[in-house]
Amino acid sequence: MNEYEIAILFDPDLEIDIERSTQRVEKIFTDNGGKIVSVDNWGKRKLAYPIKNHETAMYSIYTMQFPPQSVIKVEKTLNITDEVIRFLITRPDLKAIAKAEAAKAEKAKRAAERGEESKTTEESEEE
Repeated sequence: MNEYEIAILFDPDLEIDIERSTQRVEKIFTDNGGKIVSVDNWGKRKLAYPIKNHETAMYSIYTMQFPPQSVIKVEKTLNITDEVIRFLITRPDLKAIAKAEAAKAEKAKRAAERGEESKTTEESEEE
């Protein structure tokens, strides 16, 4: 199974009943053999440009695992789902993410070393 990130923009008029809409979309994912890894709900945000006469939308970002042949079925189903005004399915670049994590850890390690060095120099100056 491949990992995918799916950004979904829900109709903002569903703000009071967003839970039912997210359950419906999650059911579409699981019915097509997907496994939800994580969900990040951003809430209501202003759009850069109007989509279907809406100035705002409810954003949800899903990290999923799908068999490759199921992605087309999910796309077709999301296209005809009334609650969804726009969606985007992408495959994250796992190598780039791992490289960024390693660089971040290395930077934190160097910062910690600098912090220890400055403490030792301060201690020696005090003596």
